[in-house]
Order: sequence, then C-alpha cells, then structure tokens
Amino acid sequence: APVLISILLGASFSRYQVEESVEHLLAPTHSLAKIERNLVDSLFPVNRSKHRLYSDLQTPGRYGRVIITSFRKANMLDQHHTDLILKLHSAVTRIQVQRPGFNYTFAHICILNNDKTCIVDDIVHVLEELKAARSSNRTNFAITYPITHLKDGREVYNGHQLGGVTVHSKDRVKSAEAIQLTYYLQAINSLNDMVAEKWESIFCDTVELFQKSNRKVKMYPFTSSSLKEDFQKTSRVSERYLITSLVLVVTLAILCCSMQDCVRSKPWLGLLGLLTVTLATLTAAGIINLTGGKYNSTFLGIPFVMLGHGLYGTFEMLSSWRKTREDQHVKERTAAVFADSMLSFSLTTAMYLVTFGIGASPFTNIEAARIFCCNSCIAIFFNYLYVLSFYGSSLVFTGYIENNYQHSIFCRKVPKPEVLQEKPAWYRFLLTAKFSEDTADSEETNSYESHLLVWFLKRYYCDWITNTYVKPFVVLFYLVYISFALMGYLQVSEGSDLSNIVATATRTIEYTTAQQKYFSNYSPVIGFYIYESIEYWNTSVQEDVLEYTKGFVRISWFESYLNYLRKLNISTGLPKKNFTDMLRNSFLKAPQFAHFSEDIIFSKKYNNEVDVVASRMFLVAKTMETKREELYDLLETLRKLSLTSKVKFIVFNPSFVYMDRYASSVGAPLQNSCISALFLLFFSAFLVADSLINIWLTLTVASVEFGVIGFMTLWKVELDCISVLCLIYGINYTIDNCAPLLSTFVLGKEFTRTKWVKNALEVHGVAILQSYLCYIVGLIPLAAVPSNLTRTLFRCLFLIALVTFFHCFAILPVILTFLPPSKKKRKEKKNPENREEIECVEMVDMDSTRVVDQITTV
Repeated sequence: APVLISILLGASFSRYQVEESVEHLLAPTHSLAKIERNLVDSLFPVNRSKHRLYSDLQTPGRYGRVIITSFRKANMLDQHHTDLILKLHSAVTRIQVQRPGFNYTFAHICILNNDKTCIVDDIVHVLEELKAARSSNRTNFAITYPITHLKDGREVYNGHQLGGVTVHSKDRVKSAEAIQLTYYLQAINSLNDMVAEKWESIFCDTVELFQKSNRKVKMYPFTSSSLKEDFQKTSRVSERYLITSLVLVVTLAILCCSMQDCVRSKPWLGLLGLLTVTLATLTAAGIINLTGGKYNSTFLGIPFVMLGHGLYGTFEMLSSWRKTREDQHVKERTAAVFADSMLSFSLTTAMYLVTFGIGASPFTNIEAARIFCCNSCIAIFFNYLYVLSFYGSSLVFTGYIENNYQHSIFCRKVPKPEVLQEKPAWYRFLLTAKFSEDTADSEETNSYESHLLVWFLKRYYCDWITNTYVKPFVVLFYLVYISFALMGYLQVSEGSDLSNIVATATRTIEYTTAQQKYFSNYSPVIGFYIYESIEYWNTSVQEDVLEYTKGFVRISWFESYLNYLRKLNISTGLPKKNFTDMLRNSFLKAPQFAHFSEDIIFSKKYNNEVDVVASRMFLVAKTMETKREELYDLLETLRKLSLTSKVKFIVFNPSFVYMDRYASSVGAPLQNSCISALFLLFFSAFLVADSLINIWLTLTVASVEFGVIGFMTLWKVELDCISVLCLIYGINYTIDNCAPLLSTFVLGKEFTRTKWVKNALEVHGVAILQSYLCYIVGLIPLAAVPSNLTRTLFRCLFLIALVTFFHCFAILPVILTFLPPSKKKRKEKKNPENREEIECVEMVDMDSTRVVDQITTV
C-alpha cells in the first residue's frame, strides 16, 4: 500500500509548479513596510508616463542594471572608459525583443519623461557633457559628488552612479573606479511585462557579449529577475550532488546492516529503511503538489530531515530484533521489536509533529518557513505509518528467511557445516553462518555480537568511556565546548541579506559584491512621505520637517520648495487663502518647480481654497560600513521618530519589505517550537515512569542547541530562514537520539550507574552510530554544492549531528556516572558458605535444533 500510494501521488510531479515570487517566500507576511507601501501607492500612484526616475522607488518594477569597473582600478571617467560606457549605453538602447508582428526596443518599453523621451540615469547625461567638453577643449567642466549640476542647471544625485570616488577640494571628483547604469522598464500589463522580462534576459546577454570584446573592463549585470532565477538555480546545481549523496547513503546503510554471518546479516533492511524514508518524502511532496503548493529551493532540506528521523527509527527496530531470542517464532520476535522500539519512536514522532506543526501554523511570519514545516509534518507523519506497515512487513519477511536458515541476500537454504566442508573456500565464505548446535553451553548464545559495531561498543568503547582516568578529560572538553559556544552565541547576527539564499556563481552574488564594494558610501534612497495636511507656510512647521531630515542627502525639490514657502511667508505675510492661491499660481507658472507635480498633492476645497494633502522627498543616509545592519538600524530609528514627531510621516524603500521585523519574524518559529517542545516535555513528565528522563532530556536539548547556535556563528552562518529551520530540526534530532539512551539509564535498577551507562550504550548505541554514519555520509556531498543556501544547510545540519553525537557518546555517558538518579548496588554475599549452586537441564526437541524450554534447579 505505501508503494502504491507513493507512486500515485508522485505521478503529480509531471506538472509541478515553481514558486516565482521571492518576496512571497522570504519577506515577512505581516510586515509594517507592506502597509506603508500600500499607503504610499494610494498617495502617490506611480504614473508610468510622467514622473521622475526616483518616483519608481515605491516598487522595484522591471529594470536592468550594470556596474562597469576595471581590473586595474582605472579611472572610469577618463576618455577611453567614457567612450566605452557610452558605446555600451548605445548598444543597450538598441536591444530588440522579437514578438509576432513587432520588434520591441528600449524606446517602446522604457519609462517616459514629460517630453516623451526615455528616462535614463543622470550619469549618462554627465558623461555626454564630459565628452562634449573634451571635444571642444573646455576645461571648466567639473563633476561634484554626491550632487552635481548639469548644463541645463538641474541638480542631480550621483551617489549611486559613481563608485570608488576620489575627490578634490569642494567635492570635485578626481576619479571614479566604478559606474552604475540603470534602465527602468514599464510593466503595465501582461504583454508589457512579458516583453520586459525577455528584454532583461537579452540585456544580460548583451552586457556579457560586450565584455568579451572589451576584456580590460569588468561588467556586473543585474535585473529584477536575477534574484528569482538565482534562488531557484540552487535546485539545478544540486542535482548531481544529491544523487551522489543518495548512492553513498544506500551503500553505507547496506554495510551497517551487514555481518559475516550470511543468515543474520540484514543488508536488505538497510536498503528498505532508506526506501521507507524515500516513499514518505515522495508522498508528502505529492500531497503538497496536488493541493496547490509550489516548489522552492528550501525543500532541499526536507530529505535530510527525513533521513535523520526515519533511518534512526528503522535502525532502532533492527537493534531490537538483535536482542530477541532466535528460538522464538517470528510473530513473537516482531511483537517484541514493536513493544521495545515503537513506543520511543512514536513519542519522538509526536515531538516532530508538534514542533514543526507550530512552525506550519499562521503564527509563522515567513512563508518559506511555514511551507517547509508543513511539508516536513506531512512527510514525518507518513514516515511513521510506513515504518509501521512497509518496514514492519519487510522485517517479518527477513525474519522468516532467518528462521529458515536462508541466505540473507540470495534467500537460498544454507547447508549444515558438515556439508559446507566439502565445498570450495569461496563458497564457504559466502555461506558462513552459525547454527545453534555450533554453540557450546558455556559460550555466549547471542550470535549478533559478531556484528562489528556491536562488538566494538561492548568490548572496547563502553569500558573506555567509563574509565576513571578518561572522565576528567571529557568534563574538561565539555567546558571548552561551552566556552566556545558562548563566545559564538554572543556574536549572533541576523542574515537578512537575500544573497545568502542563492547559488554562488551567479549574477546576484557578483553584483551584490561589487555594489557593496563601490557603492556603499550611501544607503539606498529612502522616501520620506508626509501624509497629513499641515501648515507648510508656518515657519516652525518648516523647521520641524527639515529637522527630521537633517543629516541626509535630499534628492528632491522639496527643500527648495520649503525655502520658497519661507520666503513667501516672510515677504508677504499673506493669510492662508491668499497664500495658497499664490502657491498654486507659482506651481503653474514657475519653471523651477516643474518637478513638484509628483512631490506635492493638492486638494481643492468647496471655497476654491487649495490645500496640501501630502508631500514627499527622497533621502539618502551617509554610511560608514558596508553592513546591512546599518540600514535596518536607520529604519528603526526613523520609525521611532515618526511615532514621536509633531509631523505625521512614514519612510519607505522596497528593501524594507524584506528586512522589516526580520529578526522577530525569522526567530518566531524557533521560539514557538522551543516553547512547544518544553511544554510537551513538562506535560509528559507526569506520564512517564520517571520525570528525571524529561529533566535530562530538556538539559541535553538546551546544551545541544546552545552549542549549535554558537558554533554556527563562529562558522560564519547567520541567523536566517534556513538556519532557523535547521535549529527547529535540531531539537527533534537530539530527542530522537538521546531519549532512548536516557530512558534506559534512568529506569534501570539494582546495578551501579556505570553498569547502566554501559548497558544503555550497548542497547541503543549501535542504532545511534549507524544512523549518524549514514547521515554524515549523506551530508558530505552537500558541502560541495556551489550555493549559499546549501552551504548554510550543510553547516547547520553537520553541527547538529556532530554535537548530538558528542553528547550521546561522551557527555551523557560520563556525566550520568556521577549525577542523579542514584542506583542501588547489588549486595553480594561474601560468605563462601552461602554460595548458590545452579544446575540447568534443557529439554530439546529431538526433531530440530531449537531449545523448547529449560528447567532450573537450585
């Protein structure tokens, strides 16, 4: 049934869809910046036919950008590079997009100015004037930074168009190492948007082709589609690495379940355990696809979530099978396996469903995290059902094969030892098996102890880790671990940079690196919007507005407008009605205020009086570092200022949608999952046999999570959507591996602590070790994937597995030997006269080799 269900649901992948909107996935769903964007759009709707270039900052829209720099840090304003850049500009404007019946050029889809010409960056006009000045041998033309003057008298801002600038006195530009050009496109309908998207693709090809013919310069093209394409590119570049990972895990899973004994070896169960996990993951993916869900690159982490949980459950069942008596019937052995292992597996599965279920709830503000948790919940639920049904059935089949003394791979009946002696050496090696009559009465009857991992743990490791001389070094090592984890924990940073989730060798990474290197002196342009009708003619109000924007470079005529108002008010002292009439007439007649048409909203009242409803200006902050945190701090500062100011205003930039409340949004799933896990552990403390199990489990989870957060920070991993999802998984992975170990130790009686530590490692250590080896081998190829997303995924998951393994095999076995719960030592009678004499009489079925019963007399 699981196979049929998975095939039917997996068939839906013939028409799966990919999520196109990166903002939908990674921007906080309930964001104040989105509300502010709606308010801005309602106040200043973007006029695609008449507006200034910076008016488009309300929405990213469609655009193409290119940064031009030199390999030798040459001056991009010299004659050679100026001609080269203008030649590139000419090539870009000649790009054609072929559609049936018409060829679209940049002139057809560009944003138009008032004079019906395409709006281009002001730096193009600066370079054209610079070229004209050189051709006419004029030496008086000067470019100032970050604001310069054009020939027509306009003031233009070039802080984001000139990079790596060296200035003389009075801000005169001496040289510039980089120049950035931007081409904004219209996308007012579906056809226009389709043409603009195709134009962006041709734009990148044109720039790359242009660079091939001009190898002394380096160009970094970037478009509005680049982030989306590079985010989904991770899935394509990961394919062959994931196939390698699958092959390695299959190989190691088979080896971990194999023995030299050809009857008791279980290689098929290793393969079928991995198949169980695969079927569950495929079923969950099919359900998500059929219910309208769309694929995105964050889903690459789900197979590894399933691998850690599913393989441990199957290996634990196999470990329980080894503890059953071979003389029992298959039904009795299977019942013993389910009774021994499925209780803990059911509880850990419930923990997964609770923690990831909280992450899949509407409380999660990041859509990518919510979808990931939802898909993980479905996969884990079906994995539990498939382990009960599919893997349980597989265990029964292999049980019958073992009971009939058939070969574990070829299913052929294994001949008796006396028959094998007549066969060749290679034949005897392939059919090596231990029969029950081969074991003497004084020997150990458990044939599974010849398994390499069982033998290693029982004969060597358990005695070594509990040695008195080893314990102090383990405790010291744990203190070092805590110290480094604390050092990293105090340096945790938020990863709100979107380049952290794309493939590495992409336009997004190259462009972002160049942009931060050359154009980080000033922050992105921030819109400053006043959305109330205030007394602009009042001098105190004017001072208040200018006070809030102090320290910014203003890209607007708004400051000139306020100065104009101040002059009008001082010189005339007119009342409001006459003042606003004069104001309206000034805007209609004065050419220097032509750009106010979009920066000011006028409203005409019933008495023909004009009032100013809203206004805006564009601001740029001076930044000293290239860190994104500066812009986030600036946003928070302006937000707080808007709440306390006398003037009602908001600030907005399209990037605010991604970073607004990012820390609280991305950390919420982890906080909620931790709270739910702690609540579940506390509640179940009243249901389990000993509440110390949950106390130890809680302390272990806290220690592991603290260490993972600290070490991932030291390993250059920021707290973003991917790392938070891994930390949620880390809670469950720790409980998966540590809960059975702690339960066996805490519930043990009548022996010393050391004895029960050894016993717990012998019973559960093999399953932990097997799943750990398979998990690490599966993760290794992920480290080679050229993507920042998979890099974060690998580092976090590797640390989770490593730290959990360290706790299971070193910290807990040592600490539990001298901390509660206490154990009663078995009292041995030292009087030799009271020794017990035991005689064992076995009743054997004469027709077979199986022991039926035994009578013991004292």
